[in-house]
Amino acid sequence: MQLIEILRRHARNNGEQIALLGEHGGSTYGGLIEEVEQLAAELRRREITVLGLHADNGAAWLLLDLACQLAGVVSVPLPGFFSAGQLSHTLRESGMQALLTDDCARFTALAEVGLVSGELAGLALLEVDAGGAPALPQGTAKITFTSGSTGTPRGVCLSAETQLSTAEALAVSFAELGVERHLCVLPLATLLENVAGAYTCWLLGGTLLVPGLGALGLGGSSQLDVAKLCHCISEQAPHSLILLPQMLKALLGQIQQGWLPPDSLRFVAVGGGKVAPELLRAARCHGLPVYEGYGLSECGSVVALNLPGSDCLGAAGRPLPHCEISVRKGEIHVRGPRYLGYLGSDEVQHEWLATGDLGEVDAAGFVHITGRSKNILISAYGRNISPEWIESEVLQSPLVLQCVVVGDAQPYCSALIFPMPGSAPAQIDQWLGELNRSLPDYARVQRWAPLPRPLGFAEGLLTANGRPRRERIATQFGDLIHALYFEPGSESPLNPSSDHLNPGVA
Repeated sequence: MQLIEILRRHARNNGEQIALLGEHGGSTYGGLIEEVEQLAAELRRREITVLGLHADNGAAWLLLDLACQLAGVVSVPLPGFFSAGQLSHTLRESGMQALLTDDCARFTALAEVGLVSGELAGLALLEVDAGGAPALPQGTAKITFTSGSTGTPRGVCLSAETQLSTAEALAVSFAELGVERHLCVLPLATLLENVAGAYTCWLLGGTLLVPGLGALGLGGSSQLDVAKLCHCISEQAPHSLILLPQMLKALLGQIQQGWLPPDSLRFVAVGGGKVAPELLRAARCHGLPVYEGYGLSECGSVVALNLPGSDCLGAAGRPLPHCEISVRKGEIHVRGPRYLGYLGSDEVQHEWLATGDLGEVDAAGFVHITGRSKNILISAYGRNISPEWIESEVLQSPLVLQCVVVGDAQPYCSALIFPMPGSAPAQIDQWLGELNRSLPDYARVQRWAPLPRPLGFAEGLLTANGRPRRERIATQFGDLIHALYFEPGSESPLNPSSDHLNPGVA
């Protein structure tokens, strides 16, 4: 059964239930179906087959997402942080004929974009000349673009069935939790929020809360206004949220300054990167019912998740019922619903998908992620080191907001750190000293340098789910990294003794 058919069933059985509530009003399930059908009819009339969607979080985004499914139009969500070059790439690669946006200025300078040809759901419809349509895998309903390790976005082709199977598996897992109000905190262009958040909420017959990103503190150049985010969570009183690790850390900082999470919260999922057990434990102690999960775009988002009664701190949870997970030569493999292929790739699909993530499955069936195979640092002494593991340890401290561990081909590990505002360098020195005593010698952070500004999406330094893009960071902050290993003004290597722990290299 398609998602739209399930929504129609909700409309027949409980048509007056609020399905969608944004800043400018909402829709019942009955009204939602009517609006989606009207938009789908207009898409068919215009004979659009591939449609780009670039807009703020809100009702329009979700209505159009559903209308594309109903009309058989391939939707291409465009992340708000993509650069002009990345946007041009996605337009050309996807072969879209039109683009809906609430920010025409982002696209008017692009060679592929033409005139405004109308309006749908309050968004401007721009003509797009992408130079011809590529051959898409049969059954493609959505193309989600990942940032890519090189900065060139990679199109992941997904069927409606794969997206729905993920949401159904989550809905089954949440059935006993009483989750009826979900607040969309992440951008809807993120598969994690679109599928795991919105679709799952609707399958449960719940109400989806979709304020604009500005109301959530995610607008403008400041990246995250955590005070605004806290105010929005308190005001909306949701039952569930999905957070990135950095957002959870920021919320915990606000709790320590006096913010009280609403009693309504029943389940807060956190994913996108490894989460330190101490961070989860501290958040739970302060009223945030947080549970770590794991997923990837190629599988339609979430594949493993901790749940009440099935929880292991430090693990990414047990596999959801729609998939299986195994470990082969240290690498996580997944079998179950999955992507149809990458745009422009003829790769052969296999029964098991090699994820590129390193990890293990313990005797109780919990999945433990230890890092990315391609991110492994090899020290000057030949030790293979996972930077994600060390970063998760460093990030246990509320003093540290962001951390990127470096040290490939070097004799010791160092870190680029953006401290939590108000943290003193001496405090971070002390924390790293304490932490190093619990780490093996090859994994100790011998030196660190403060980042001049937080790592951001707009600069291309973070992926859509908040993971550091290491090659770009290494390029942009090459001088800082060099100074962590060599004497200023010379190529003489530093001695990694304790007196070099301080951030004097900045």
